[in-house]
Amino acid sequence: MSALVPIERIERTILLIRGHKVMLSTDLAEMYGVEPRALVQAVKRNRERFPKDFMFQLSEKEFANLKSQFVTSSWGGLRRARPYAFTEQGVAMLSSVLNSKRAVLVNIGIMRAFVRLRDMIASNKALARRLDDLEKKYDRQFKIVFDAIRELMAPPVAPRRRIDFHGER
Repeated sequence: MSALVPIERIERTILLIRGHKVMLSTDLAEMYGVEPRALVQAVKRNRERFPKDFMFQLSEKEFANLKSQFVTSSWGGLRRARPYAFTEQGVAMLSSVLNSKRAVLVNIGIMRAFVRLRDMIASNKALARRLDDLEKKYDRQFKIVFDAIRELMAPPVAPRRRIDFHGER
């Protein structure tokens, strides 16, 4: 069976906020096929299932910072409420409160994305440790090679697009 939501789409919505890998209620609602307010209402009716390490609401500053990072905003117009951020455990709990087959299937995809992300991070850490060990063994002539490999391992930096408010270039 093909995935309801492609894993690449899921991975793009996993953010690092307050040192936690999280997904926002707005993205989750879209994946589950429900309105964001319906998702939040389901959570509020089952608040005891969502301790602070499972879910938190973004601060005004976090929300403003996040909105400023998206050049083409899919956030829609003005929002009254700041979105909630769900950790992996919070996302897992969501399928039990949303109580639909789609929620269960989407959660399976999300859990696979979190596992894949963890595996990639662990793999990069192991590779970095091995590189450090090799670098200690060999002399300066290989330093350029090691530096080039480290540069390739670094996550790509997306170029910032200039926003022109005055029609000037």
